[in-house]
Amino acid sequence: MAMYKSPALRMYLIRLAALMSAYLVLLFAAGWTFRHTAIAGIPAYALAIAPALPVIGVFWAVMRFLIEEPDEYVRMLLVRQCLFATGFCLTIMTGWEFLQNYELVAPGNGGFGAAFCWFLGFGVGAVYNRITFGKGACL
Repeated sequence: MAMYKSPALRMYLIRLAALMSAYLVLLFAAGWTFRHTAIAGIPAYALAIAPALPVIGVFWAVMRFLIEEPDEYVRMLLVRQCLFATGFCLTIMTGWEFLQNYELVAPGNGGFGAAFCWFLGFGVGAVYNRITFGKGACL
């Protein structure tokens, strides 16, 4: 079976590549700036938030792909992945917060928050689609 390709998938991959490139640039720029300068005030807040914006953009890109994709089967697979990712993320983050509430783990999560868990669940959801629907079920 040939790999599935559609204009919507192509646009999704372009958006994903652009957003992840922006994320890497902003992440390294923010890290370098905070380590090597005395940034403070509103610019510090803006710079600290800057790497989050492309991550938020990735959520938008996934949902945009869901809207633009003409193939119902592919949309169903993507919805399953999103639902799996959401349930996975909510489960992990809920458990983690209870561990924090009872001081069994340190406060914070070292950057592995909800977005990280959602993206991890999105990947596991793709594997789940492959296992339950077969070879053609992985984008």
